[in-house]
Amino acid sequence: MIETICHYNLEVMLMHTQEDLEVLESEEVSVDEELNRELVVFNDDVNTFEHVISALIEVCEHSPHQAEQCTWIIHYNGKCAVKTGTFDELAPMRNAICNRGISAEVL
Repeated sequence: MIETICHYNLEVMLMHTQEDLEVLESEEVSVDEELNRELVVFNDDVNTFEHVISALIEVCEHSPHQAEQCTWIIHYNGKCAVKTGTFDELAPMRNAICNRGISAEVL
């Protein structure tokens, strides 16, 4: 009798857990779609390190160290995701960076 009750409770817990996971997954998808954007800055042969660092500090509110690290990644990898957020948050930053002559996209 005890084994039957325990087995029944385990099945109920497993079913409940599966339902919870399905709800969490559907909620995560909608949140991820909204927040899963990146502001990507691309390398070029025109802008100096100092100019890109200054733009990241002013526009993205990076610390000087963070801006320098991103600039090195841009230099060596050709691009770097410098900020994440919603499209509405990142679009004005992209425009401000592009207005400084630096290539950037929200992806």
